[in-house]
Amino acid sequence: MKFSVTLTFNPLEHLIPLAVAADEMGFHSVNIGDGLFYYDETSVDYPYSESGARYWSAKTPFADPLALISAMGQVTSDVRFLVNVLKLPVRQPLLLAKQCGTVAYLTRDRLSLGVGLSPWPEDFSVNSEDWHTRGARCSEMIEILRKVLTGEIVEHRGRYYEFPSLSINPVPAQTMPIIIGGTATAVLKRAARLADGFVSPNVTTDAVGTMIAEINGYRREYGRENEPFEFISTAIDAYDLDGHKRLQDLGVTEACVMPWMFYGGKFKSDMDVKVDSMKRFMDEVATKLS
Repeated sequence: MKFSVTLTFNPLEHLIPLAVAADEMGFHSVNIGDGLFYYDETSVDYPYSESGARYWSAKTPFADPLALISAMGQVTSDVRFLVNVLKLPVRQPLLLAKQCGTVAYLTRDRLSLGVGLSPWPEDFSVNSEDWHTRGARCSEMIEILRKVLTGEIVEHRGRYYEFPSLSINPVPAQTMPIIIGGTATAVLKRAARLADGFVSPNVTTDAVGTMIAEINGYRREYGRENEPFEFISTAIDAYDLDGHKRLQDLGVTEACVMPWMFYGGKFKSDMDVKVDSMKRFMDEVATKLS
């Protein structure tokens, strides 16, 4: 099993040093969330907390993940980067492809793009995008990213997007993995049909296992069961060796972890507390499951 250090919600000044520490310790990746805007009031509850309330505030920093990854790529050598996850259908696909190609170049092809829909209708309205077509547009955007990031001259005439023959440069030297996140059945089917992997949101180990089984069923239906596929988990009840061994047995290939939270730390803990907890996690868990 591989491990990814989740850096979302940490103070901005900790993000790059933590990425460097993860690189030096041999973590497979670091993952970074995408928080566009904080709305004083929202029209829907947050779907990934029991109360429906957000567990961050207007003062919580959310750096743009692709800009942040570009900076991290300059001071690291091996660790990969996962956006977990980018709110895809509130963005313009060609501009996003241009960003991804540049980030892939700057990080020497260490970018994996996790994508999702965004739970907030407000994200769509302020970006002049349609909430009701978000799922279908997400699928078409993935198709566009795949085409344009080859660097070839391509055109597109789709249901929601069209553009004439064009190309972008730079593009990844190797195919950039696209990972889909979410919980709805339509999302699981989309991951099985179009993606290189699936990343769970904050759910229990049991829920992760259920989603893996469901996605594998869809992959068989789509004839993709023999293609490489990553199952990345963000399990809220797996902290130690036994918990991550269970995830591995369920088919998880990579686990997103926050070691400082496992050993009594907090997001605002000092850097040395976080680095020490990462070392402890590598010794007590990661090296025994790698």
